Amino acid sequence: MGNRLTYGLDRSRMMKRLEWKRKQASQREQQLFAVLDHISDAQERELLEYLYAYMPLHDLADYDGEYFAAHVSQVLETRQQMSWGATIPDEIFLQYVLPYRVNNENIDNSRAVIYELLADRVRALSMVEAIIETNYWCHEHATYTGTDIRTVSPLTIMRTALGRCGEQSTFTVTALRSIGIPARQCYTPRWAHCDSNHAWVEAWADGQWHYLGACEPEQVLNEGWFRLPAKRAMLVNTRVPADYIGPEEVCSTHDGYTEINLLDRYAATKQLQIQTVDESGQPCVAEVQCQQYNAAEFYPLATLLTDEQGKARLTTGYGDLLLHARTSDGAFMCEGFVHSEQTSALLQLKSTTTLDQVIQAVGNERSDERTSSTPPSTSTPTYTVDWKVQPPPAPVPEPGPEVSEEDRQLQEQRVREGTAIRTAYEHTFLTAEHIEQYAIHWSLPVERLSIVLHTARGNDKELVAFFEQIEPAQREFALQLLESMRPKDWQDITYATLKDYLDGVLPYVHNLATNSEQQKQQFQRYILCPRIHMEMLAPYRKYLSERWDIALQQQFCAQPQQLAEQLQHEVTLLNDVDRYSGMATPAGAYRLGVVDSLSRAILFVAAARSLGIPARLEPLHLLPQYAQDGRWYDVYFTDEPSRHSSRGVAEDAANELPVEGGATGEWDSERLADGAELESIGNRGYIQIEAGAWDRHNNSHSNNNSDSSNDSNSSNSSNSSNTLPPAYYQDFTLALLNNGMYETLQFPYGDQNVAGRVHEVLPGSYRLTAGTRLRDGSVLGRFTFFEVKPGQRVQVKLELRQANENIPVYAASISSSLKVKLLENGIAEEGNTDKENTDEENINVGTVSEFGALTQPVVVAWLEPEREPTKHVLREFAELEQSWRGRDEPMLLLLQAQSERTLLETNILPPQAIIDDDPALSILHELSRTLPQILGDQRPVVLIIDRSLRIRFAVQGYKPGTASDLLQVLDQLKLEE
Repeated sequence: MGNRLTYGLDRSRMMKRLEWKRKQASQREQQLFAVLDHISDAQERELLEYLYAYMPLHDLADYDGEYFAAHVSQVLETRQQMSWGATIPDEIFLQYVLPYRVNNENIDNSRAVIYELLADRVRALSMVEAIIETNYWCHEHATYTGTDIRTVSPLTIMRTALGRCGEQSTFTVTALRSIGIPARQCYTPRWAHCDSNHAWVEAWADGQWHYLGACEPEQVLNEGWFRLPAKRAMLVNTRVPADYIGPEEVCSTHDGYTEINLLDRYAATKQLQIQTVDESGQPCVAEVQCQQYNAAEFYPLATLLTDEQGKARLTTGYGDLLLHARTSDGAFMCEGFVHSEQTSALLQLKSTTTLDQVIQAVGNERSDERTSSTPPSTSTPTYTVDWKVQPPPAPVPEPGPEVSEEDRQLQEQRVREGTAIRTAYEHTFLTAEHIEQYAIHWSLPVERLSIVLHTARGNDKELVAFFEQIEPAQREFALQLLESMRPKDWQDITYATLKDYLDGVLPYVHNLATNSEQQKQQFQRYILCPRIHMEMLAPYRKYLSERWDIALQQQFCAQPQQLAEQLQHEVTLLNDVDRYSGMATPAGAYRLGVVDSLSRAILFVAAARSLGIPARLEPLHLLPQYAQDGRWYDVYFTDEPSRHSSRGVAEDAANELPVEGGATGEWDSERLADGAELESIGNRGYIQIEAGAWDRHNNSHSNNNSDSSNDSNSSNSSNSSNTLPPAYYQDFTLALLNNGMYETLQFPYGDQNVAGRVHEVLPGSYRLTAGTRLRDGSVLGRFTFFEVKPGQRVQVKLELRQANENIPVYAASISSSLKVKLLENGIAEEGNTDKENTDEENINVGTVSEFGALTQPVVVAWLEPEREPTKHVLREFAELEQSWRGRDEPMLLLLQAQSERTLLETNILPPQAIIDDDPALSILHELSRTLPQILGDQRPVVLIIDRSLRIRFAVQGYKPGTASDLLQVLDQLKLEE
């Protein structure tokens, strides 16, 4: 490989980074780096040094040198054994084959396992054929499900046969790299036209990159359901775990990785030139976040650093962005919108010492009013700024790569075969009968045990082994231990980890029986529960409890702040190095002796719980706290930057928002029994967001008067029964100004019902963001700026702006075949036409009276249950169950064949859903020939047909928010009557 390992990366630079890493990991020098002395092959040693130089610090904490050395050896051996290995340029190999990590997943020996399972299957194929075949293999092992933001390992994906798109893409990239094919995970961090994001895969073959949907095989590359949505993206990126100077645009550079911009491969783009100046108008260096509205917050798509001339640039799409600039110390900032037609932006940074200066820094017109407040607060001014943002325009539907009918049928057959293989594996999971037998044998409640073991899926045997090997008297408490965790934890936790947690907590349960119900809940949540944030679960209780002698432990229990002081003395704080903070396990963080702020906070909580001290991360700001005398106390580290906080691993939080409780269902809020909460002792204020019931499907408040304007700050009347409280991360969010940047408060475990409650917060300057997503993807929004002082309780009014949207008529009639299908399912009334004489020639398609009529509008949808887009839509139906309940509009769900019915999760469907078949998709094909919005037979396709048999809503493919859009259109159709 010579002196240069890759574009712009030479050995001397790499060795300097390696030297710095070894210094940080000096406490684990032997476990990590001694292996270098035993590697005789120069290339193998050089590649291992490369990995060490650029790997995250948390991997130095939790893994040993033998693992990384074995990985390098495996990768080199694969490169020799696979025919394409020699054709891959060294720089591509280093960046996209060698790395053992794809994103923030748990690390395991998946590369070696997958190679043994997959290599012979693809060995004789070309690179392109091998990529396609690998995706079929991945489909056999995993399908899509919505889940929380923690990314599990590839082997866990295989064990459970489930994963969200970020996990599926991690799995598929790992599989491709396992057979020596360069691959990378691609993200659109947030969609511009809807509230979601997506991850997919690019693979390199014969000198070119190709995209594919992870675990969603197609017969050709550069095809996937996301092809058209990606044309509306504002950024598509990937990360390289190294310094990078190559042919693709660099979004941002960081200590151990580089973000690369891939957008021009997917969408029309423009060059946005950014200039930052100080208060006097002189160029200045500043950090600029290019933020995209999504899920009621402005999320940073890319973070740029302007040069000494104050300049930076970004390739982005033709939509609107919010640019936020700040100096390194956060003392000066500026914020402003840049719209689709703009190619340049000037940002003048201003001081942000006072709230009025903050308002001036945002640089927009505002209206002023005052909040209501309660003692001991005084009247607090608020400032509002209204805005509207537009996504890139919707693309004209266009066909994908041409595939013959024979190949299409072969593709469908292979997908069915893959599903059958995966389903056969799922049938090896414990059945209800087996679980009932275990429950009887272990004297445990069947219902509670069933929830845990069913959810564990392929990890059920590990949990059975745990219950079998512990003492019988401990089994009830062991079940409580599992119930205290996140359900996803049950799918990858090991026997050794569970045993450590159980043994470590048993000394503190002796007086639990005499405790009050609130004390029991506190024990279960803040001592028994081993999970603290989104860190990897691994043994830590025995290890941490043995770090200090009994006398010191007793001091910590009496004064837990002393434990924090001890940890500050024993571990070194080092922030802003790794892409994700809070990733190290508590024991690993302590062993390494170098941690980021969030990892140290997690370490404190883990150590406290290991000593029987109730502790947590404060829900909104992730600050460590301990409970004493019925109150929460903040933990103080004197070396901590003022109010330092971190997003942790919350990058995908807007993409999955289920409230997944354990069997006890207690994780949906921080409140204890009977609504009682432990009050925090420290520098706190209080916020209460006032909001009435909101009919989000009709864009209106239920208790206000009508207004017919197209862009209005007033509200529309509604008789709908769908009025619900505004939802966090859907209708609004709250952000604290910290170090010159607004940081969104994240309520624990996806809690959306936060309006109306009083929330304990840090004092400071806040911004309430409220947005109404319109059907074209644009957003009417409002910022409300206000300040919270220590001890002050502030009430802030939440108002969602509305716009009346006309319902278009996409088609004046429907086909006779669709009419017949409605009639067959009892949805349409028979008219004068003879039911037996309903062929195309004898029906006047445009005449309702001859055929019959609809008593209500009807939803018609063509679904493909095995594919991710359909699963997204079905999940939306489940999330809006309350809104669909009690409605009388029928819903006809059409599948291609009866065999697909077994794949459809009927338990999450609205009660009015009727399932039928459209053999060979003949009705859908007929529709696509007459309706321009529908192209080919890509599913899902969702229609609303009004009482006059006109098509009033038509969507093809997955558009996040489809279920909500359906409700909105149905409500508007009622108003038309």
